[in-house]
Amino acid sequence: MLNTTIGLTTLDGIASGIHYIINYANKGIDFVFGDISSKTSMVFVVVALLPLIFICSIIGIFKYIGALDLIINTIGFLINKISKVGKLESFAAISAVIVGMMPAYVSIKDYIPRLSKAQMYTIAACTISTVDIALLGAYTQMVEPRYVFIGVSLNFFSTFIIVSIINPSEPTNITTCPLGANKGERGSFFEVLTDHMQDAFKLILAIVPIIIGFVALISMLNDVFLNILGISFQGILGYIFSPLAFILGSSWDESVTFGTIIATKILSNEFVAMIDYMKLTSITPRTDAIMSVFLISFANFGSIGMIIGCVTSISREHGKMIASNSFRLIVGSTLVSCLSATIVGIFV
Repeated sequence: MLNTTIGLTTLDGIASGIHYIINYANKGIDFVFGDISSKTSMVFVVVALLPLIFICSIIGIFKYIGALDLIINTIGFLINKISKVGKLESFAAISAVIVGMMPAYVSIKDYIPRLSKAQMYTIAACTISTVDIALLGAYTQMVEPRYVFIGVSLNFFSTFIIVSIINPSEPTNITTCPLGANKGERGSFFEVLTDHMQDAFKLILAIVPIIIGFVALISMLNDVFLNILGISFQGILGYIFSPLAFILGSSWDESVTFGTIIATKILSNEFVAMIDYMKLTSITPRTDAIMSVFLISFANFGSIGMIIGCVTSISREHGKMIASNSFRLIVGSTLVSCLSATIVGIFV
């Protein structure tokens, strides 16, 4: 896809579509905050996060008219046939992409108490190795859009490859998409629409303090290590993860820089790592492609904590299952990102 005219045209078309949507989102932002979206300096909340409100409203419309269930059912069915994983695992994976990681667990809450430890791991790995479609607009403001969509696509299938190797399990067997089970409970059109807008704002409020806290903490650790050891905290992590960066396909000269980004993403989250990525001024196109695709997933300790909290609220026993598998989840989901990044490196 990266080396074909059709592939590049398709990716550029998708990227243009996202920017088209963001431009409409900016009209709402400018109405509330003034002409702030067109400022040259990037304000993270305004440029990357506030468009989520409009994007989530579109998702709400698709959900109300039933298109969301149709999409999830269709893609989930195809994934089940191609990958041979269970139907529930397939639905959970596509649900995490379309409606979000946390809502995906809520949608299958009636099935969770009956899952084995291996099945629970598979579902957790599927949801943590993907990203929420509502966040794509934010990612495309920070990373080359074509690599965002390549990362989403590759991670989706890389997940099932890695999970089938490190966690072979007996697949679950359900006949319908869990999201379609509660159609009678949906409210009016405007109720669904406003609920999704408010959910988007709650998501923004959840992201902002995490970004502030992690950026501040990493900055403090950098200064402490620099004053004591003469090298920053991120610099040390860069050397530790540089062999992995080199294996993924970056040049040895850029491996420490890439290693720093890898460590930052795993220990904090993809947004903090993307902020550091945006500061890079001189990296080769190949390393840029590999690094960009690696960033597109929820594979970090913070996301695991969110999953544990969500599942524990549904089934305390299954929450403990995920907690006991935390390290395996980080390793598995990171391997998914590594596989996707390596594939891109081959074709760039």
